[in-house]
Amino acid sequence: MRPALSTLGLPGRPLTEVLRLAAAHHWQGLELRCAPGEPVHPAMTAEELRSARREFTAHGITPLAVASYLGVAAPGDDDRLVSALTDHLRLAAELGARHLRVFPHGAQSATDAADRRAVRRLAAAADTARSLGVRILLETHDSHRSGHDVARVLDLVGHPAVGALWDLMHTHLAGESPAESLAALAPHLGYVQVKDIASDDDLTPIALGAGVLPIAECVQALPADCWVSWEYEAPWHPAAAPLPGLLGPGAAYLARLAGQSV
Repeated sequence: MRPALSTLGLPGRPLTEVLRLAAAHHWQGLELRCAPGEPVHPAMTAEELRSARREFTAHGITPLAVASYLGVAAPGDDDRLVSALTDHLRLAAELGARHLRVFPHGAQSATDAADRRAVRRLAAAADTARSLGVRILLETHDSHRSGHDVARVLDLVGHPAVGALWDLMHTHLAGESPAESLAALAPHLGYVQVKDIASDDDLTPIALGAGVLPIAECVQALPADCWVSWEYEAPWHPAAAPLPGLLGPGAAYLARLAGQSV
């Protein structure tokens, strides 16, 4: 297990500060939220990109993924979506990140039309992704919350540069056990996001291991070299405890589950 941290839990903080926190608390990778107000975005200048790469090297941290908010199954124009995908793929490549996270955003449920949109757009961007050395990962989320929903789309795309990002909370809320999700996603799996919540009705983020999500069952079933990223959804839950104080115990918790030491 290789532990990573999503910058979602530290919204708006400078990259250097986030890298310093990650390194100090034994997190090996960063999942980079790509959104307004964040240090990572498609309009970064060449100097900003060079500076970011230097900072990652200096802190010994791997840029795991660029976490975009693109919805590949959303209604709308295919060309515009594929163009945005290409811009984000180039950003990931420039930063040295091996993955680009995308959402489904298909609507209220995984309809045939939403599946077709996602397949068309992912297939259209797949060769570009491969040429850049970046893998597009479709997250288990919103309209395609279960592992089976995402796997169905990826089976139809059938391209090695397009895979899955398993968000444990969403597959749990969809009624899938970790074993069922892993069975569906294993042929496509890029990496896994974990988090914890007090109950299925209260999604406020809390310390890893303090809630109801089956983190141990998930982590212990993964390949030994799989990245596991803690996504602490601070922007949506302002009452949540500040993440920095939880980073050390969180890294230690995941290490124990994987039979490792920090």
